[in-house]
Amino acid sequence: MCVLILVLNAFSLARNLDGLKAANTRQAQADRVSAKLQYVNLLVTDADSGLRGYFLSGSDTYLGPLRTAQRELGGQFNILKELLADNSSQQKNLAQLQTLVTRRMDLMNQALEVYRHGGLDDIIAIARTQEDRGNMDEIRLQVVIMTGEQNELLAARTTAFYDQYRRATLLGLGINFAALFVLVLFYNLIRGSFRARLQAEHALQQTNDHLEALVAERTEQLSVLSRHLISVSEEEKARLARELHDEMGANLTAIGMHLASVGDHLKDSHPEQAAMLAHARGTLLETVELKRRIIEGLRPSLLDNMGLQAALESYCEDYGRVTGIDCEALIEGTVDDAGPMQAIALFRITQESLNNVAKYAKAKHVVVHLAREGEAYVLEVSDDGVGIPPDAMRRPKSHGLLGMRERAALLGGSLRVERGVNGIGTSVHAAVPVAAPGAEPGGTASGGVLVASALAVGSVEPKASAEEKLLREQLLDELHQELNEQLAIDQRAAPAPIAAGGGAAPLMRVQRPSADGHTRF
Repeated sequence: MCVLILVLNAFSLARNLDGLKAANTRQAQADRVSAKLQYVNLLVTDADSGLRGYFLSGSDTYLGPLRTAQRELGGQFNILKELLADNSSQQKNLAQLQTLVTRRMDLMNQALEVYRHGGLDDIIAIARTQEDRGNMDEIRLQVVIMTGEQNELLAARTTAFYDQYRRATLLGLGINFAALFVLVLFYNLIRGSFRARLQAEHALQQTNDHLEALVAERTEQLSVLSRHLISVSEEEKARLARELHDEMGANLTAIGMHLASVGDHLKDSHPEQAAMLAHARGTLLETVELKRRIIEGLRPSLLDNMGLQAALESYCEDYGRVTGIDCEALIEGTVDDAGPMQAIALFRITQESLNNVAKYAKAKHVVVHLAREGEAYVLEVSDDGVGIPPDAMRRPKSHGLLGMRERAALLGGSLRVERGVNGIGTSVHAAVPVAAPGAEPGGTASGGVLVASALAVGSVEPKASAEEKLLREQLLDELHQELNEQLAIDQRAAPAPIAAGGGAAPLMRVQRPSADGHTRF
C-alpha cells in the first residue's frame, strides 16, 4: 500500500511538472508575441521616420529603415501567425494589423514616388491631410490591443496554473500523511513479527545447542572407532604381508627349486623342454618380484626395520622403475623418530598421491618432499602433470583424496590439494603433528591412538571378530585387485633385466628446495 501511495504521489508530481512546463512555454510564447508586435511597430515607425528624413535632406541614407521594414515585415508576420495559431481572436487582430501595416507601407512607397517626381511641395500637400497620421495611430492602437489581450490570456492561464498547483500540493500532503499512516501500521506489524522471531530463534538456539552436544558426542565416538578401524586395518595388512612372505614365499621357492632340478635333468636329453622350464622359472622369478612389491604395498618392511626415510626412498625408486616417471624423494631433517601411526599415515598419503599421479596426472616428473617443521611433519608431493580440477575434493567418488584427508585429520593434521606453481601440475600438502591428539607428553605419538583403540575394542567387544572378518575380506579383495593392476603394469612396461647396482629409472634432480622449504619445479 505504501508503495502504491508513493507511486500515485510520483504520478501527481509528474503531472504538476508537465503543467509547470506548459505554463512556462505559454509564458515564453506570450513574451515572444509581445516582442514581435513591438518589433513590427518599431519597423513601421522607423520606416516612417526615415522617409521623413529623406524628404527633408534628400539623402538616401534615411531610406535604410524603409528597406529593412520591407524586407522583414513579411517574415515577422509569418512568425506571429505560428505563435497565435491556437488563438482565433488574436489571429483576426493579427490579420487586421497586417492589413494596416501593408496599407501604410504602400502609402510610404507612393509618397516616395511622388517626391521623386514632384518634389517636396507635393509631399507637404499630401501631409496636410489627416489620413497619414490616422493610419499610424491605428497601427499603434492595434498593437496595444493585441498586447493587452495576450497579457490577459497569460494572467488567466497563470491563475489556473496556481490553482492546479495548490490542489496538487494539498493532494501531495494527503498522500504523504496516508503513507506515514501505512508506515506506522507496517512498523507495528514488523515489531510483532520481530518479537515472534526472537522467541522462535531462542527456541531454535536451544535445539541447536542440544544437537551440537549430541553431534560432538557422536563425532567423538566415530573418531575413536575410526582410529580403531585404521589400527585394525594396518594390523590385518601386516598379518597378510607376513603370510604372503612366509607361506607364498616358501611355496614359490620350492617351485623354483623343482623347476631348476627338472631343468638340469632335461638339459641334455630334452633341450627344448629344458628351455621352456627355464622360461617358466624366469616367469616365476618375476612373480616373486611381484609378490615382494605387493607385500611392500600392504606393509613396507623398511618402514618397520629402517625407518620412514628409507621406506619413502625405496618406494620412490620402485615407483620410478615401474611407471617410468622420474620420482625423487627429498627428506630433510630427522623423520625416523616419527611414531608408528604418523609414519604409516605419511607413507600411505605418499603412496596414494603417487598412485593418483600415475593414473591421472600424465606427468613426467614427481617430487616427494618431507621435513619436520617445528612440532609437525610436513609432506609435499608435487608433479608437472595436467593438474587437478578445483572441485576434486567435493566429488563423491574421490575416495583416495578423502582417505588421505581423513588419515591426516585423525592425527590432528590437515591436507590440501591445489594446483602447482604457475598453475602447472598438482601439489598435495599434508601436515601431521609430531604428537597425536591424546598422546601423553614425552610419549610416542601412537600411544594415544593405541589407548583409544583399546578403549574402542573394549566398548564393542561382541562385534570385534565380525569387524576383523569384514576387514580381512576387504583386504583380500584389494589384494586381488592390486595383483591384476600390477600384472597389467608389468605387461605394459618394457621388460629388461636389472643389473646389479643399476636398472632404476633416472631420478629428476632438483637443485634446492624453495625458500619456504617446499620443493618447486
